[in-house]
Amino acid sequence: MVVPDEKVPSVDPPTSSDTRTKAAPLTDAQKEHFRAHGWLRLTECFTQEQADWVNKDLWSRLGMDPDDKSSWRARTHMPAHRSFNAHVFAPKAWSAITELCGGEDRVVPESRQWRDSLIVNLGSPEFEDKHVRPQDLDNWHVDGDFFVHYLDSPEQGLLVIPLYSDIAPGGGGTVICPDAIPKVARHLHDHPEGVSPHMVPRGAAGFSQETGLGFFADVARGCDDGAFVEAHGAVGDVFLLHPLMLHSASRNPLRRLRVITNPPVLLREPQRFDRRDAAYSLVEQVTLRALGAEALPGWRIAAPRELRVPNRLKVQQRMKEEALRRLGAGAERPGPEVAVPAA
Repeated sequence: MVVPDEKVPSVDPPTSSDTRTKAAPLTDAQKEHFRAHGWLRLTECFTQEQADWVNKDLWSRLGMDPDDKSSWRARTHMPAHRSFNAHVFAPKAWSAITELCGGEDRVVPESRQWRDSLIVNLGSPEFEDKHVRPQDLDNWHVDGDFFVHYLDSPEQGLLVIPLYSDIAPGGGGTVICPDAIPKVARHLHDHPEGVSPHMVPRGAAGFSQETGLGFFADVARGCDDGAFVEAHGAVGDVFLLHPLMLHSASRNPLRRLRVITNPPVLLREPQRFDRRDAAYSLVEQVTLRALGAEALPGWRIAAPRELRVPNRLKVQQRMKEEALRRLGAGAERPGPEVAVPAA
């Protein structure tokens, strides 16, 4: 099963000779942190030079002027122009991804391909220098707009956030809510018939709609202030999040350039919560812990798995055509507005 996305050329990425970027097993402390909180931050997975290569032509692709904030749009989820091998580009990150998922043999090989589908957050005049409570953010969601969700869905094995710019506190970092994992897990457990990407159960009104983040907003509003974490760090850091991690774009009150991506991780088979040998992946362990269970014998999905083609792909195709025209002409002019969920 593959992500329903456009094909982009695969290119050889730059590599790093820095030993700090090399693959290494997760420490016991890292594994326990992930079990307890559902997220992990890896530092120094790639270099500034490698990030610059990914960010090539960023402002031309955006159609914005880096020196003129009046040309900026707050959030843009850009279409991909290139893909590259994460195992080569960021071996430490790729090693951790496969370890969290239970081993590389459980991961779809195409998941190695990261893309330059940059997610840019530049903030807006309305929220410049203003603090917004996490509960009041308007973009809370769980990733996976291209499939019907089940507790064991293989289409979203892990949420990955590489940082291609430095992100200071208040500088546009994705806000995550670890305390929401049990609530999302329980909702999926109780609806084996499947739910829409917006968590609407199959058969209910709104199941086929692409809009509506009410479920996620309600969950976020029900969490205490201390339940939220801002994903800030340095270029080369990579955040690894449980697939049921509730998260939202922030308002970026500092209005500094923030660049990330969300490369998908797909599993070869659905997750399992009744393994006879108890060889649960760390991701599966987090789900079971969230449900207060050691195993889920007898839990099964009650309807066929189903892919969807989200409208964002049509929007991004238009953006890509505009960007290619700008790059070909060597001009920089505003591109089309876009409103899609972005971290």
